[in-house]
Amino acid sequence: MRTAARGSSAEDVSVERPAEIGTAEPDISIVIPVNAQGDLENVEPLLSDFARYDGRLAVETILVVNNYPPDRPPDVANLRKRATVLTIPNVRKFGEAVAFSGRVQGMRVARSRYVIVTDADCRIRNPTAFIDWYHEQLSTWAHAAYTHVAFQDYDPSPSVRFHIAVSHAFRWVKREILRIPVTRGASYGARREELLELYDAGVLADEMNVGPAFKRLVGPVAFGANKKLHVLTSGRMLLRGWWRAIPYNLYRLRYNLRVLPVRPGVARLTGRENDPVRRYRGNRPIRGDDC
Repeated sequence: MRTAARGSSAEDVSVERPAEIGTAEPDISIVIPVNAQGDLENVEPLLSDFARYDGRLAVETILVVNNYPPDRPPDVANLRKRATVLTIPNVRKFGEAVAFSGRVQGMRVARSRYVIVTDADCRIRNPTAFIDWYHEQLSTWAHAAYTHVAFQDYDPSPSVRFHIAVSHAFRWVKREILRIPVTRGASYGARREELLELYDAGVLADEMNVGPAFKRLVGPVAFGANKKLHVLTSGRMLLRGWWRAIPYNLYRLRYNLRVLPVRPGVARLTGRENDPVRRYRGNRPIRGDDC
């Protein structure tokens, strides 16, 4: 079944749902942006993880395939057998993190009132515990939720390990000391209509906006620390070199100070419109080939 996504041109966007999909509303939807220039193969293991779900919930999976020339769409026939596939050549919007823009497109076509988001290069350790936990939190008391994200597939050099340790330390400080719910794209969930209302009001432009905006404007945010809920994200973007760590973390600190405060029009403050188009080869970023 093919339809056009709401708010998008039918010429550039299509939604294809599996032929056997039922008419009943699923209990929860999973939205995954897929960069057509590097992640079409990466998402296969993630779909296999979710296929191991053996709980009682009806789960809908939505792939937002993007970043490709309009006249050369990728072959997504195999993906359409396993998930609803939304294809959009370019999801970029001014000041928004591109993956977040893709997730919003997926949420607009999701059929459940609750959504989980993750990334195409992630792996889920225990999909049954993971999905059930999100549904329990979002359907009872929490308006948004997130779990711990660890790294996999990274350069094991000391400088990269240090980079990862600093990243985890900063997130712990924000979460435990500053009481900021540090949502990130690899693993968070929300009540769908509430998230879209915040987005349409202009207070969301990045994954890290989600937790603080929900906490201040909507309702409580849950955190899952249990190892069964951990998501493993790719460390392919982490490069070795001690000299990289300090400038990068200073950049992240300045970015946090601009983006974390909850306010409308936040997209004007992020600078994400300058982000390069990411391409990958052999699951590694292609350097010097950005546009």
